Amino acid sequence: MTMQKLTNKEEELMQHFWQHGAMFVKDVLLLYDDPKPHFNTISTMVRTLETKGFIGHEVFGNTYRYFPAISQQQYSKGVLGNVVTRYFENSYKQVVSALIEEDKISVEELEELIRKVNNQ
Repeated sequence: MTMQKLTNKEEELMQHFWQHGAMFVKDVLLLYDDPKPHFNTISTMVRTLETKGFIGHEVFGNTYRYFPAISQQQYSKGVLGNVVTRYFENSYKQVVSALIEEDKISVEELEELIRKVNNQ
């Protein structure tokens, strides 16, 4: 199953949940700088994220407290997997080669990774 990519606004909202855990929409709103988005905007985004499987909820009286349904690490791994599949023919070797070619990883860093793998 491929992980859906979050929009920038959705990812910003998820960052709040990943950092603070379960919250009511009114609590989420307090985390935004002024000018704050409208309550209904955040509420709609939260429900959209719930539909996409990123957020769950528990009922408190007549309101919901929302919580992250996946961790930031799970999301990161899913997005990375999508990028590798889409742009690197599902080859992590091609990813590493591209990082080396673009001087994004040094030989020393690569050797360090190899040592880590060998010690597992």
